[in-house]
Amino acid sequence: MIDGVATDSSSTSNNDKTRRTRRTRMTGAERRQQLLEIGRTLFAAKGFEGTSVEEIAARAGVSKPVVYEHFGGKEGLYAVVVDREMRCLLDMVTGSLTAGHPRELCEQAAFALLDYIEEYTDGFRILVRDSPIPQSTGSFASLISDIATQVEDILGREFKSRGFDSKLAPLYAQALVGMVALTGQWWLDVRRPKKAEVAAHLVNLAWHGLDGLEQKPRLIGHRKN
Repeated sequence: MIDGVATDSSSTSNNDKTRRTRRTRMTGAERRQQLLEIGRTLFAAKGFEGTSVEEIAARAGVSKPVVYEHFGGKEGLYAVVVDREMRCLLDMVTGSLTAGHPRELCEQAAFALLDYIEEYTDGFRILVRDSPIPQSTGSFASLISDIATQVEDILGREFKSRGFDSKLAPLYAQALVGMVALTGQWWLDVRRPKKAEVAAHLVNLAWHGLDGLEQKPRLIGHRKN
């Protein structure tokens, strides 16, 4: 009863539900983005196998068919999340390579990866997991290969100026980028030393290793093949 007037409690309850529905109703694009963010969080925390469509739907406050409608299932959602993270990291690395001096370019690449790990931790955790989906749009290994391709051109020019075989630039690019990426995986959990110090040590090893590079490296052990 309100101000002496009897009210229908069921009608009031229905009105409340209607208002809540109106508040939470989303456009298709908004719902898709919401599902992507929820999936990203769950995949980072639990991995692909540990995450279910039921949990994704429950977190979003929708039924399972809504997830299937937008992504065709968990696999489709995972593939989109991975693809977005790969493009984000690749854009950060390639966009950072602005300096002219090769050593500073190495510093910029190292910082770009560490920046991504720091700012997009969930995304990096997803990328470093092995994808269980054969048709997935990518994997951490393929991402590293994409970044190495950017570094390859830098090393190729440096090799040529020093009289080295520039055809070996892809090998060294993979080695350098892989070193930074694996160090990044370790730093993801320990977070020490500070980012700038980690970048400095990475470049120290890479640059001074390149600085003393032999044109024709030799093995000193007994094994030759």
